[in-house]
Amino acid sequence: MTTSAGDNRLWNDYFSEDPTFPPHLFRRRFRMYKEVFMRIVDTLSANVPFFQQRRDAVGRLGLSTLQKCTAAIRMLAYGSAAGAGDEYLRLGESTSLSCLTNFTEGIIQLFGDEYLRRPTPEDLQ
Repeated sequence: MTTSAGDNRLWNDYFSEDPTFPPHLFRRRFRMYKEVFMRIVDTLSANVPFFQQRRDAVGRLGLSTLQKCTAAIRMLAYGSAAGAGDEYLRLGESTSLSCLTNFTEGIIQLFGDEYLRRPTPEDLQ
C-alpha cells in the first residue's frame, strides 16, 4: 500500500517511531498534545466516512486521515488560508475547505455533548 508524498512527509515529521520533530514542537505546531490529536483522528476515522482513506477509480490511495485532520487543525489553530497546505500536505484549496467543514461537523457530532456544552455549577466552581 503506497502513500502520497504529503502523507509520508507528515508521518515522518510527527508520527513515526523516531519523528523528525520532538513532542514539544508537535504541541507548539498543532496547539495540542499528540495524544489528544490522535484521539480526534481515530474517532473521526472510525465514525465519519470522509475521514476514511480510500482508493480512487484507478486504485490510487486518497488523502490520509492525518492529512485531512492536519489541514483542518492548521486552519483553525493559525487562521491560515485554505491553500496554505498545498506544498506540505499536498492538498488543494477546495479539499482543505472540505476537510475543515467535515472536521468541524464531525467534532460537533462526536464530541459536542461532552465538550461543547454550557458549564455546570460544578464546572464554574
